[in-house]
Amino acid sequence: MKKIFFILLFLSSCGYQPLYTNQNQKNFAFEKVTLIGDKVLNRKIISALNIKEKKDNDLIDEIILDTNKITRETSKDEKGQVASYRTLISLNLTIKNQNDILKTKSFNEDFSYNTMSNKFDLTEYQREIENNLINKIIDNLIIYLNL
Repeated sequence: MKKIFFILLFLSSCGYQPLYTNQNQKNFAFEKVTLIGDKVLNRKIISALNIKEKKDNDLIDEIILDTNKITRETSKDEKGQVASYRTLISLNLTIKNQNDILKTKSFNEDFSYNTMSNKFDLTEYQREIENNLINKIIDNLIIYLNL
């Protein structure tokens, strides 16, 4: 019992906070936000990161998000039917100040999965995979932008 009390006392007084608390959610503001590629992916990233476009002289000039989603057939069975797929989502981030490029980074996530006999279930599964891959990219992007 004394050990549990000591651990609780230590954790409550050490200043521990979870990494992604809503209280410390940052708003990223740029003079210009340029979106290239998949519109749905861009909207999800912009809304998750709370990126705003503001006309202000002390801000970084421009952020460019170039997104791409590719779903490929990776194998077929003996009948010629698709047996497995691979979905790749990529984001190329560029941060510019006036005409100089400050930062450039590529984020890529992919996932391979087998096909399903029910096409509706397959479509729902692909949508779920896409959301999971986007969330991984967003997590990595938050860490990169906070550094």
